[in-house]
Amino acid sequence: MTTLTILIVSVFVLGYFFIAIESVTKVNKAAVALLMFVFCWTLFMFDPGSYLPNLVPDHVGQAVGEVIEKHLGSTSTTLFFLMGAMTIVELVDQNGGFNFVRRTLQTSSKRALLWRIAFMTFILSAILDNLTTSIVMVMILRKLVQNQKDRLIYASLVVIAANSGGAFSPIGDVTTIMLWNKGVITAAGVIMEIFIPSLVSMVIPAWILSLSLKGSMGEGEDAGTTGTGSELTEMQRKTVFFLGVGGLIFVPIFKTLTHLPPFVGILLVLGLLWTVTEVFYRDLHRVNTKGAVKKRVSNMLSRIDMSTILFFLGILMAVACLETIGVLEQLGEGLNVVFNGNHYLVTGIIGVLSSIVDNVPLVAGCMGMYPVAPSGDMAVDGIFWQLLAYCAGVGGSMLIIGSAAGVVVMGLEKITFGWYMKKISWVVFVGYIAGIFSYWLIRMFLF
Repeated sequence: MTTLTILIVSVFVLGYFFIAIESVTKVNKAAVALLMFVFCWTLFMFDPGSYLPNLVPDHVGQAVGEVIEKHLGSTSTTLFFLMGAMTIVELVDQNGGFNFVRRTLQTSSKRALLWRIAFMTFILSAILDNLTTSIVMVMILRKLVQNQKDRLIYASLVVIAANSGGAFSPIGDVTTIMLWNKGVITAAGVIMEIFIPSLVSMVIPAWILSLSLKGSMGEGEDAGTTGTGSELTEMQRKTVFFLGVGGLIFVPIFKTLTHLPPFVGILLVLGLLWTVTEVFYRDLHRVNTKGAVKKRVSNMLSRIDMSTILFFLGILMAVACLETIGVLEQLGEGLNVVFNGNHYLVTGIIGVLSSIVDNVPLVAGCMGMYPVAPSGDMAVDGIFWQLLAYCAGVGGSMLIIGSAAGVVVMGLEKITFGWYMKKISWVVFVGYIAGIFSYWLIRMFLF
């Protein structure tokens, strides 16, 4: 390993460290990720010939630029998908599309509520995404559960169910989106083979947590509506909901039919929903300017969490630099040697690591470390890639800081790191291992 390679890896590790201690430094992880991206590729420029064997000396800048643009093109497909999906979900939510969720959850039994929350979160996170689903469910919980102690348990279950639900869906988690975009898993393959392990990883923790809840809901803990979306009629709100959620479900079908990248399908849905809501709101802005304008797509686009988008850009491009210099391939070979090619152990450890550090760079690194094989465990929908989708998604629930959903719920409900680790982490781990075991059984006896 050359001195320059060591410097590039050191910049990445240092940046990763500051991302992990964001809560201590108070420096947004997006800023650190962008610096990692720029510094890694700037160092690369000092001696690109070491990594690009066919490099022509007179065209160094052009050749490196083409390499960066190639990786940027691959990265942008994930970013555009995320931006489109975030806007669609925000539009549905702002127009009262999730009112039915709260009405569905209404019950007087604490345990019945727990199971309804678990399955509703599990299903919604597979259709939408685990981050947005967690926010929606916590907001609903605040109306349903007044007891803070009980609500912490429900909120923790939301994190678990959201991450488990996102793991078996090609659009449910950023990591599965990345793997799907890369073409190492297919929508049908990951749904059929990861659904049961994901369900197991949610049901077992839910059952354990249900043992700590007894009795009925307290006075004032009931279900009503979460927001009226009053600018639109009931029929218009239902139209927005079915176009938005139905469109997200249609995206994998669109990819299968057209073989176009998933972000093209998500932009199709966004464009259609944008057109329909513009028609709905074109006359309303004259009567209720403030309310109508606020809920139009053009306004919602300004509220997209760009720091999250830029974080993914920085991380994915920094990882692309490590891939280009060959570090990831060497690391992958080292892991295979240490664990004798046992994909269950390798991916299982990656899942545990994803609860400590962000799973996005972990998955991005794995995609660079391991080449897709024409057949076997490393082929498309092979054991390794499907387990990676499961472990990186579900493993993030082991610590409250291990996933975007966990971090958001931690902030909304003031869950402390220590409380979650003491009360919830072991519960998640039991479900995590049970899910991996169920996947092994499926592979052994059904496939």
